[in-house]
Amino acid sequence: MKITAPISRVEEIEILAAAGADEFYCSVVPESWTSTFKTSAVSRRAFGNLPEFSDLEKAVTEAHRLGKQLHLVMNSQHYTGEQLACLLDLARLFDEMQGDSVIVGDETLLALLGSHDFNFQIHVSSIASCRNSESASFHQALGADRIIFPRDMKISEMESMVAANPSLEFEAFMLNDGCVYEEGSCHTIHLPGKLGGAICIDNYQSNDQRIDGKPLSDAEKKAFEINDKDYQKWLWYRFGNGFSVSPNGMPYGPCGLCALPRFLASSVTSVKIAGRDAPTERKLKSVQMVNAVRETLIEQGGDAAKALARGMREQPEHCQTGYMCYYPEVRMKPDAKTLQKTQNAIEVVDLS
Repeated sequence: MKITAPISRVEEIEILAAAGADEFYCSVVPESWTSTFKTSAVSRRAFGNLPEFSDLEKAVTEAHRLGKQLHLVMNSQHYTGEQLACLLDLARLFDEMQGDSVIVGDETLLALLGSHDFNFQIHVSSIASCRNSESASFHQALGADRIIFPRDMKISEMESMVAANPSLEFEAFMLNDGCVYEEGSCHTIHLPGKLGGAICIDNYQSNDQRIDGKPLSDAEKKAFEINDKDYQKWLWYRFGNGFSVSPNGMPYGPCGLCALPRFLASSVTSVKIAGRDAPTERKLKSVQMVNAVRETLIEQGGDAAKALARGMREQPEHCQTGYMCYYPEVRMKPDAKTLQKTQNAIEVVDLS
């Protein structure tokens, strides 16, 4: 089972490879794209791209020197015909560089690339929301070699897809970025905080009303208050515990480390660390965390791996809420002390 890590600079490849990464993915904005379309949105990231187009070939060369693979991201939900032609030219250049795969989210682009005799593989992005075996077969018929599972799928659903499509590779999210909505249906981009941030972070103010026009009772007001507070708590976890790190320096954020034993047993090809635009140190810590759990899993088994996963940040109460989990179904059951410490029980309000 491979570890797939993000990069935004060529120098990160050697650092992350030494920490245990097996594959790398990156994005780049060709000058022709910017001059023609006046946008940098080749891959849903205005930021976090390689600084120069020439860095792409350097990244391929560096990854191959270390015996690793490099994937190029082109995963917007859809493109215009003119943009598709530009991306086809980019794919040709990437093929000449001997790049290993492209990651696509638009089925039209997938079919276009699949109709050519390129040497690279084609990976279907989580943006495509491929959630069942028939969808996987459909994408494979268009030219896909690997399916990247969307966030918020049950492991049992993934296992069924892997078993039903043995000739496909599969990749699952493991650490860092969460998506509040269904990513494949979200047509926004991720801006830095000073430019407004992602739309799902906005702190909307709402006014709750009854449909019959009657005033809310105190119990109803309390119920809405509890619901809103719990949603904000979930949102805080979804965005990396307020974009923070643990006291021992480990990154917070959506996490699937406890699911590694299930993924290994079901022959998932790779686990993905999200965050092309993250600082190098965060990427490094993320790779180290996943690799440590992977090594423990191979050497000592699943129970030891899950225990390590829960203890790495030295903050088990965050794990126990389930809000930080990509796959909460694999959480260990809490003891009474831990349950009390989390204070995660939601007050029950009688609305009768």
